[in-house]
Amino acid sequence: MRTLFLQAPTFDGFDGGAGSRYQAKREIKSFWYPTWLAQPAALVPNSKLIDAPPHDIKLPEIVAQANDFDLVVLHTSVPSFKSDVKTIEALKAANPKLIAGLIGAKVAVDAAGSMAQAPVVDFCARNEFDFTVKEVAEGVPMAEIKGLSYRNADGVVVHNPDREIMTDMDQLPFVTSVYKRDLEMEKYFIGYLKHPYISFYSGRGCKSRCTFCLWPQTVGGHTYRTRSVAHVIEEIKYCLKEFPQTKEFFFDDDTFTDNLPRAEEIARELGKLGVTWSCNAKANVPRETLKVLKENGLRLLLVGYESGNQQILHNIKKGMRVEVAEKFTKDCHELGIAIHGTFILGLPGETKETIQETIAFAKRINPHTIQVSLAAPYPGTFLYKQAVENGWLDKDNAELVDENGVQIAPLHYPHLSHTEIFNSVEEFYKKFYFRAPKIASIVSEMVRSPDMMKRRLREGVEFWHFLRERQGVAKKAA
Repeated sequence: MRTLFLQAPTFDGFDGGAGSRYQAKREIKSFWYPTWLAQPAALVPNSKLIDAPPHDIKLPEIVAQANDFDLVVLHTSVPSFKSDVKTIEALKAANPKLIAGLIGAKVAVDAAGSMAQAPVVDFCARNEFDFTVKEVAEGVPMAEIKGLSYRNADGVVVHNPDREIMTDMDQLPFVTSVYKRDLEMEKYFIGYLKHPYISFYSGRGCKSRCTFCLWPQTVGGHTYRTRSVAHVIEEIKYCLKEFPQTKEFFFDDDTFTDNLPRAEEIARELGKLGVTWSCNAKANVPRETLKVLKENGLRLLLVGYESGNQQILHNIKKGMRVEVAEKFTKDCHELGIAIHGTFILGLPGETKETIQETIAFAKRINPHTIQVSLAAPYPGTFLYKQAVENGWLDKDNAELVDENGVQIAPLHYPHLSHTEIFNSVEEFYKKFYFRAPKIASIVSEMVRSPDMMKRRLREGVEFWHFLRERQGVAKKAA
């Protein structure tokens, strides 16, 4: 079928369809590549990928193309679901013969509920959906496709058996060929990565059991399944040829450092190519490995610290000790590896005191940049189950963002309110960044590079507007 893969227009600045672990408007506008849409698109010849948010493509422009396609596949999420369904309604109004399907964690864990809420949706591809979508596009009878939930001729939703999890990851074609065909790479930018950058996965799954983390519990699984080193390096070489302007590569694997020998092997091959690269990592990588990675082009690690309180780390099954994270961070500083540290406020066990403990921890270890999120109990996660069973989650807050896409504080506890958790994010940012040493570091960075000065000034303005928006959310809640 003539197939359109679509990341639909939604909240201004919303980035939740790819490597993003943060399905909301960000503090600073940024966009990840729509990798999870690009991967099935690479399996379907002559398909088209439209990533509307970064390219500022509005709904009328997409609807005008509705008759060019037989099939449309949208990546959806809890926050964007209602908007995505409205997009499908508009497309089908223009082309009633269009078959419409959804992929993503929301439909992976609740295909029945999603289709009940959206009669306009013809099917959902559950869990690891790449080859499920490929078979739909090829016209395989829906009754024969594993991993598919679909409406039969009588309008009854049928759930086919699950598809087996992939083990040979090299059978997946390069997603970057779809980037080249359909996307403008300069539209993708992340505050802590060099611009322009390219991101893709070298493997799927994460062996950690963090209770809040959406992807391993819904789509990727807890086994780290990897592409061969040769396959990964082949894609890097393809990018060097097709995207010579690339300043940095980012491996968006949940935890690239889950397999240390493989990480070192890839690093050594990247070192031969002379590329700059970054990746997601857990805060327990040994210094010896860090040294190998740094000597072979590693610039930055994106690290999920989450909390500076040991009991909270136990509560969320992080499998990390605070002192190990501190030593890891010290090693990175000494080796010259930058860190973008991510933290979450409002996790089980959070109190006013633990919030201050985490802020103090962040200031003490001093990553180059930080991201502070609110605990988000996505359906399908252990955290969601906990929240429902314990009465921590209100139905009014279950969509996780407000009507403008700004993340709200969905959880509350007897000793800690929504508002207290929500307001602590701004306090965290101010206490971390508005310190004399951190301000001096940022100014020094800007002075050394005119481009960096322009970038940081723009980000500062965006961050100010973001805080204003959050203050509006807080007033409404009050």
